[in-house]
Amino acid sequence: MLLPFIVLIGAMFLMTRSAKKKQAQAAEMRNQMQPGTGVRTIGGMYATVKEIQDETVLLEVAPGVHAVYAKNAIGAVLDDAEYNRIVHGDTDEDVADDSDTVVPDDASSLTEAADEAPKADLTKKSDAAEAEKDGKTDGETEAK
Repeated sequence: MLLPFIVLIGAMFLMTRSAKKKQAQAAEMRNQMQPGTGVRTIGGMYATVKEIQDETVLLEVAPGVHAVYAKNAIGAVLDDAEYNRIVHGDTDEDVADDSDTVVPDDASSLTEAADEAPKADLTKKSDAAEAEKDGKTDGETEAK
């Protein structure tokens, strides 16, 4: 008879314990912010930290555009490589691929394969044959 109550209390204890752990990790992450680091707000906006106060953070959302946010509004603190990859599109692969890419002077290399492929006949021969057989065109009916 007491077993359901004990199970319920145990489940509630485990849920509150995991929620407290997540809150502690989020607070620790927000304490790691320093001016110059990239962050993502809980609304999904990417910005750079300019100044940190007790409860607020001054973020630069665009060059010369600053906004004050609550510390709790910071969803993630990003490292420099990840911030540059997301915001500026910088990747190590892009730098390596640019030197190996060959761009043709004309589009002939793109159309050569298309010229060799057989072209499909897109006309509806069966519908045209039926219309000629009945002597009617589209939209005509026998009802008057």
